[in-house]
Amino acid sequence: METKEYSYKKPPYNVFICGVGGQGIIKTSIIIGEAAMDNGLDVVMSEIHGMAQRGGSVSTEIKIGSSKSSIIQEGTANVLLAFEPLEAVRALSKTHEETSIIINTSPIMPFNILGSEHPYPEIKTISDELNKHSNHIYALDAENMAKEAGHILSLNMVLLGGATAIPGFILNKETIIDAMGNNLPPKSMKINLKAFLKGYDAVKSQINQK
Repeated sequence: METKEYSYKKPPYNVFICGVGGQGIIKTSIIIGEAAMDNGLDVVMSEIHGMAQRGGSVSTEIKIGSSKSSIIQEGTANVLLAFEPLEAVRALSKTHEETSIIINTSPIMPFNILGSEHPYPEIKTISDELNKHSNHIYALDAENMAKEAGHILSLNMVLLGGATAIPGFILNKETIIDAMGNNLPPKSMKINLKAFLKGYDAVKSQINQK
C-alpha cells in the first residue's frame, strides 16, 4: 500500500518495536517516524526503557495517522518488529491474528536468566507460541545478516528492511531509504543500506514461498 492511499478515516497504523538496550530500536523508530512525516502523515511515538544500559527491555510504540494517544491498545498492532525472540513473546498482547511479526532469531540472554534454573526457551518453542497468535510470521537471522552486510550494528536495518517488505506496510522502500540517509552517518550508509536490502529481500522471499 502506498502512503498516499492512507486515509485518516482509518484507524492509525500501529508499529510496535521491542528488544533490548543497544540494538538500535530508538534509531529505527525515528527513521520510521521521520519517513511518515516526510509523507505528510501525523506520527506519535512513545518509548519505554527498562534498564536499557544493562541490556534490559526497550520498546517503542509508533502510531501513524490520526490518533489521540501514543499508546497502542492491546490487539491493535499492524506490525510487531521484534529485535529479540523472547521480547516478541512478551509483546504478543499487542497483536492479533493478522499482525505481521518480523522476528530476529538471535537471542540475547536476559541477565535474570543467567545463572537461573529456568533456561532460555528454545527458538522453536518461541516460534510455536508466535504462530498461535498470528498467521504472518517472518523470521530473520538478523545478526548474521548484519555481519554479512559489514557490521553487526546494522542489525536494526535488516529488521527495518524486513518490515518494509511486508504486504500493506504503510511506507514504501524508497521513503524509508531517504529517511535512513537523513538519520544515519554517511560513512555507514553503504553497510546499512546493504543490511536493509538483505532484510527486505529475505522477507519478500518468505512471502513468495507461502
